Amino acid sequence: MESIRKILIIEDDMKIAALLNDYLLAAGYQVQHQNDGLLGLEAIRSLTPDLVLLDLMLPGMDGIEICRKTREFSQLPIIMLTARVEEVDRLLGLEVGADDYVCKPFSPREVVARVRVHLRRMTSLPSQQNSCRFHVDKEHMRVLIDSVALTLTPVEFRLLAEFISHPERVFSRQQLLDFAHEDQRDINDRTIDSHIKNIRKKIQNRLPEHECLHSVYGVGYRFELPD
Repeated sequence: MESIRKILIIEDDMKIAALLNDYLLAAGYQVQHQNDGLLGLEAIRSLTPDLVLLDLMLPGMDGIEICRKTREFSQLPIIMLTARVEEVDRLLGLEVGADDYVCKPFSPREVVARVRVHLRRMTSLPSQQNSCRFHVDKEHMRVLIDSVALTLTPVEFRLLAEFISHPERVFSRQQLLDFAHEDQRDINDRTIDSHIKNIRKKIQNRLPEHECLHSVYGVGYRFELPD
């Protein structure tokens, strides 16, 4: 049975947020809401939503900065909500990593339709990646290799899930620190190296013929899916 998708609304206009909440709930989604930019960014890290509806103008931190910071640790779909229709704002929102934008006033049905489209696109990629022996089960925070779950700490799960979602991408140590930041706020480069060493060992116990995690000298690490 497919798990219920989680949508995070970051919007300080309570009427708009309530309207979107009602339509998304009716469409079968699980919905969370934040009305402050800083709290919204924290919610993206802690709740790990499947998609974010992000207002451009917010107290605490604006939508552009939230989008930019989110792209440092996640590629989840982001749809910008804006009442500023100037072309520069639209382009800037997409330039920092937004997947789409909707101009206010908008039809909530249109927003729900766009949410469906982006979630459908997102699920098409993992299906291809997961066919390569790895499967990420976000709901239960598990990574399975050939249907057998690895024994991972929460930090190890977040790191490995991100690697699997972006094979061949080189992640800097700072980006990896950001992924692990939620649980361990005093970590450093050496701690990240220790996590990577443990993940590598656990993968090799299941796939001794493959080396999936590679060090990139002076930068960080890269994950390579087995053939």
